Amino acid sequence: MTDRLWPTYDGPDDLAAIEAVPLRDRGLPDTAYDLLVRAAALWPTRTALSVLPDGERWQKPAVRTYADLLVDVHRYANVLHALGVRRTDGVALLSPNCDELVTVTLAAEVAGIAAPINSGLSQEHIAQLLRTSGVRVLVAAGPELAPEVWERARTLAVEAGVDALLALGATDPDSPGGELEPVDDVRVDRLSALAAEQPHNTFVGERPSGTDLAALFHTGGTTGTPKLAAHTHANQVSDAWTISTTGLLHQDAVVFAALPLFHVNALIVTVLAPLFRGLHVIWGGPQGYRDPDLFAHFWRIVERYRVTTMSAVPTVYSVLAGTPVDADIGSLRCAVVGASPLPQAVRESFESATGIRLVEGYGLTEATCVSAVGFPQHPRPGSVGQRLPYQHVKTVHIGADGEWVDLPAGQVGVLAISGPTVFPGYVTGRTPDGPVLDGTGTLHDGWLNTGDLAWVDPEGFIYLVGRAKDLIIRGGHNIDPVVIESVLLAHPAVTAAQAVGRPDRHAGEVPVVFVTLAPNASVDAEELRAWAGAHVPEQAAAPKAVIVLAALPLTHIGKPFKPALRAEATRDAVADALRHIPSISSVRGTIEDGAIVAVIRLASDADEASVKEILGHFAFTWRLELS
Repeated sequence: MTDRLWPTYDGPDDLAAIEAVPLRDRGLPDTAYDLLVRAAALWPTRTALSVLPDGERWQKPAVRTYADLLVDVHRYANVLHALGVRRTDGVALLSPNCDELVTVTLAAEVAGIAAPINSGLSQEHIAQLLRTSGVRVLVAAGPELAPEVWERARTLAVEAGVDALLALGATDPDSPGGELEPVDDVRVDRLSALAAEQPHNTFVGERPSGTDLAALFHTGGTTGTPKLAAHTHANQVSDAWTISTTGLLHQDAVVFAALPLFHVNALIVTVLAPLFRGLHVIWGGPQGYRDPDLFAHFWRIVERYRVTTMSAVPTVYSVLAGTPVDADIGSLRCAVVGASPLPQAVRESFESATGIRLVEGYGLTEATCVSAVGFPQHPRPGSVGQRLPYQHVKTVHIGADGEWVDLPAGQVGVLAISGPTVFPGYVTGRTPDGPVLDGTGTLHDGWLNTGDLAWVDPEGFIYLVGRAKDLIIRGGHNIDPVVIESVLLAHPAVTAAQAVGRPDRHAGEVPVVFVTLAPNASVDAEELRAWAGAHVPEQAAAPKAVIVLAALPLTHIGKPFKPALRAEATRDAVADALRHIPSISSVRGTIEDGAIVAVIRLASDADEASVKEILGHFAFTWRLELS
């Protein structure tokens, strides 16, 4: 059993041998709950979690063993069960990271279906997600942890008609926990107080199975309201296991986690995968990587807790590259980066400043989380990693009639994924039996259309070249362009609007929007930008610029042609970045095999090295030409 659970997985050549054993014979637990029970049985006294109150108080964590964690999950799950949560009911989680949030997320998957929600979304979108999720209980940050979130939760509990609103406390034993004001027709309590009265040694309700839904994660889509992607327990367990088999999470690893728990990476990579090996996870506090105190003390945190690996987005590593190393960080073997393209300059500056190798990964919510990852000792420049075992990848051409045509290895097309981590669909409604799922337009004969343009080499390494889908990814955060476009179209002077991502050296991409105006309109671009910033549902979606055009580009059948706008936005970003470099003859944004390429023409006496250094801070493809 041990050999089957832990195959040799040191490099790209091991993939075939791993897959020679069917996944069903690997002996994986059926559910996330079974995974936790297994960990508590194998390592009851081993430290599971050290949760920091915040970046400043990094030396005073809340600490729990694996046995402690299982006891707390049982109690929290039994609270949810006592409040009426059953297998197909949603439990919404609206809170920044804290000690209790890890526990109740796992407990929600035991009693029902966890539905983590980004509290930064608009009130309207959160209310819609609560209704779509079939939420009976809303768990939210209490007033001492995040007072603004608690106030929103009180209103949302009424709007969504939930049975109970439960408050989470701050990760601080000295934090005050006063009385909570009542909410009309909603039970209001502190989760920890209710949990103290519940059985600790078992879950009293119906245990989940592998085919049951474990979680609903919202993700950007093609409409204003975020889509809800459903994950089964089998989806989660299989992805967590393949991650844990890689060299990134060896038997003695210590994992640093600071991404928000409404992000699949936080749950799959830094909660469930460590459970397979009984690893110690350090959690970075409620602000996570947005906490300036965390960066101020980061290297001392690595030294204190002997952190061996971490997971973050490129913007985090950009900041860390400029943070002086003031401690012994020899324990940190590698750092995983994903969620948005990694600029070469960020890689070089981080690795040069720290001596720590950055390992790229690739994934998306619809494939649970991670589908490809690199190898620290076997780098493949330009690749986001090799496909993980049992997940198969290919590129396809999708015709206007929706027909898929498989492409040979090495040819650019739409990346498709199949395997045990592919989700069963989006939640589109509810019946008395639970959520209604639909994968139409995303799933095709068991294959997931990722919406990304890529090519795949014969060994299964993936090389991204662009996106076929429209999502804007700002610092790892997905932004639906329809949200921005709808706001601009509500302005009386705007007749058409198309939002795209413009390359940005700090955030990867920032949203910009191209518009056309009604005849004789007197509004200017800056006024429209201010209008959009005041009306978008979240500030991350506020456009950095509005560009007025006489007409928007269209396809030959009259549909909006966003690649042309992305090419123009790329040209603008490059021209701005190189504005102080003399002898730049021209900058063009072109579309090549569906990917956006910046073409910079230089005079013969141009400072080519300076141009390359600046462009290295961006993640798009570029090419230099001499006049």
